Amino acid sequence: MTWNIYLSGEVHSDWRQTIIQGVLEAGLPVTCTSAVTDHDLSDAAGDHLGVENDPFWRDHKSAKINAIRTRTLIGQCDIAVIRFGPKYKQWNAAFEAGYAVALGKPILTLHDESLIHALKEVDSAALAVAKTPAQIVEILQYVTLQR
Repeated sequence: MTWNIYLSGEVHSDWRQTIIQGVLEAGLPVTCTSAVTDHDLSDAAGDHLGVENDPFWRDHKSAKINAIRTRTLIGQCDIAVIRFGPKYKQWNAAFEAGYAVALGKPILTLHDESLIHALKEVDSAALAVAKTPAQIVEILQYVTLQR
């Protein structure tokens, strides 16, 4: 079995690449997917439907196009890893965590101690709360163990 891991959340650090590299180095039967993490590309996802002068409608169209990808990938995942970084509020990550839980997908949250209180509801739905990408890789090593 190849496990499908959806990586959601913060886009301002290399946490995704750290997890992907750790998975590769450990030889785990894992495929990682995520939303489009390029801000400009994501913000322009709906532009091919026509120019919008009102930023609300541009964002609205792009969010719907982006949702095609995120909802599909979350629906196909075996585990969702939700990363919350300290610099920005990741409303999209909180939404994706709730969506994954509503679909019955196990979630793992990843954040530092400064966000424990702010994320108590999200963390209460997580099956594990990690502080480092290395901990996520260790969890994936365990859950994908084949004997």
